[in-house]
Amino acid sequence: MSDYGFQLREKQKVRKTYGLLERQFRKYFERAERKKGITGEVLLQLIESRLDTIVFRMGFAPNRRSARQLIRHGHILVNGREVNLPSFEVKPGVSVAVKQSSRDIPEIVDSISKAKHRGMPPWVEVDTENLTGKVLNAPSREDMQLNVQEQLIVELYSK
Repeated sequence: MSDYGFQLREKQKVRKTYGLLERQFRKYFERAERKKGITGEVLLQLIESRLDTIVFRMGFAPNRRSARQLIRHGHILVNGREVNLPSFEVKPGVSVAVKQSSRDIPEIVDSISKAKHRGMPPWVEVDTENLTGKVLNAPSREDMQLNVQEQLIVELYSK
């Protein structure tokens, strides 16, 4: 396989994992290029700080697609306000909660019980009794359990 093929595969792997469209991914890359730091790591941090990924990481949903649906249907609160955009950027210090009226949804209850066994990432703090959580800081590259070479993505877009 050519270098281009390896680079494209890495990009598609990240896109598929997070459920992003090409245009969305391209915009995240352009934002990552403008920020200080290593572009590949900043890119993954930006994508990891999306609300749908945060809801999934906190264990409120079994996968990112379900998290996206919960957000779209208005079951998630950010700092006490309803947010229905899965791409909403969650910054450190922000609290995320499941709406009081939505806490009995079987999918959420089941997902929380599975998440307790799976464990939580160190950059989020979750209260499984009250279905609330807080983002403590931006995720570091070591905290993200992605088997991806982000440098290949940077090389692909740098052509």
